[in-house]
Amino acid sequence: MKVGILGATGAVGREMIRILEERDFPISELRPLASARSAGKTLAFHGDQVTVREATDDAFSGLDLVLGAAENEIAKRFKDSIVRSGAVFVDNSSAFRMDPDVPLVVPEINPGDAKLHHGVISNPNCSTIITAVGVNALNSLSPITEMIVSTYQASSGAGQGGPVELLEETKAYFSGETVTPKVFRYPLAFNLIPEIGSQSTDDYTTEEMKLQNEGRKIMHLPEMNVTCTCVRVPVIRSHSISATVRTKDPVSPEEAREVIAKAPGVTLVDDLPNHRYPMPLDTSDQDLVFVGRIRKDLTSDRGLSMFIAGDQLRKGAATNAVQIAELLL
Repeated sequence: MKVGILGATGAVGREMIRILEERDFPISELRPLASARSAGKTLAFHGDQVTVREATDDAFSGLDLVLGAAENEIAKRFKDSIVRSGAVFVDNSSAFRMDPDVPLVVPEINPGDAKLHHGVISNPNCSTIITAVGVNALNSLSPITEMIVSTYQASSGAGQGGPVELLEETKAYFSGETVTPKVFRYPLAFNLIPEIGSQSTDDYTTEEMKLQNEGRKIMHLPEMNVTCTCVRVPVIRSHSISATVRTKDPVSPEEAREVIAKAPGVTLVDDLPNHRYPMPLDTSDQDLVFVGRIRKDLTSDRGLSMFIAGDQLRKGAATNAVQIAELLL
């Protein structure tokens, strides 16, 4: 296939190229596309250097597939040009996720939805993907009705500048210097910031509403309710999620462990006596979602609490998009 990467020089775009190479996706041409200021740069792919081209309306001609790793405005700007060129647009932005005519796909959960596309398929939010992969197996026992969730999102979720700023602040702290935050609203080193996204419904942020809105669409649970708090934490990579999941009928921790252990894309890491549970360091730079700390919800006999972690740049973004492209093959 002839594959374009829109936003190829960003963190997710570079990760997409890396994953295409790792998974040996069949490519006859890789066309990295970015802004005019990035045009002319080169990116490594299968031992060669591929030149970045400026993204224009004509830049998609002849492509079979475009993986989108650019922000919403760029995705909206070029969507029609991509579709007119005959390529399928698998987009990582949030621009089209809630469009009823655009499938929102996590291949381990709703692969059949990818076949319903009209030229565009959306990649869900990173925390939504990781959480949904972690909890979806419970639906095979009893449908999920509600979730109470807190996310602990790594600095790299804010782009390439996030970890750089975190490390600069950490060094400055020990040297007695001061760094003015640019990527984040407040210093992130030795701190937590309980605000990701912009203000949305009832004082929730846009990031916090994604898990309910996108989760309903992915898991085909239109009545599922989610209350979510998203927190930026001083971690380089991998998002973590504390989730209390309530189902229509009670599910025991033992039943949950059994189905989650067998779920695609999941590794069960649940051994509290031996201090084994999901952690960002263990889930970074790989594609499996780790689930553990599964226990009864002490406030409801229909609930279970658990802890989930996964690499938001890989499974939460780039790998999921490439897996969608593999479905198209």
